[in-house]
Amino acid sequence: MQIWVDADACPGVIKEILFRAAERRQIAMVLVANQMLRHPPSQWIRAVQVPGGFDVADNHIVASSSAGDLVITADIPLAAAVIEIGAYALNPRGELYSQENIRQLLDMRNFMDTLRSSGVETGGPAAFSQADRQSFANQLDRFLTRNSP
Repeated sequence: MQIWVDADACPGVIKEILFRAAERRQIAMVLVANQMLRHPPSQWIRAVQVPGGFDVADNHIVASSSAGDLVITADIPLAAAVIEIGAYALNPRGELYSQENIRQLLDMRNFMDTLRSSGVETGGPAAFSQADRQSFANQLDRFLTRNSP
C-alpha cells in the first residue's frame, strides 16, 4: 500500500500529519503536484512534479495508484476514479469516500457546478478548522490500523 497525495490543494497541516504517519508506519507516500513541493528528507516520502494543466496531477495519481492504495484528495471526481480501481480515498476534512457514498457526492458536486455555471452564488467550503484536522488524523489512524501491514 502507498499513500498518494493530491498535493496542490492539500492543507499544510494535513501534509504534516501525513509526513509523521508515513515515517511512523514506514509507508511510502507520494506527493503529486504541478509545482515543486518541500518535504522532510525521508526514504518513505517523495514528491512528483507533473506539468501544469487541467487534471494532470489527478490523471497521474489514477494511472500510478493501485488497488488498496490510499489517495488523499478533496477532488470528488478523482476520488471516484480511484475507488473504481479499488483504491481508497480520504478527504483532508476526514471524510472517507466509499462505493456507498461516492455517487451521491459526485451528483451533488455536479449539481453545484451547474448552479455556479448558471450564475448562482453557492459560496465555498467552510474554513479549515482544528476539528477538521482532528477528524482527518483520527480517520487516517483508523484506516492505517485496519489496512497497513
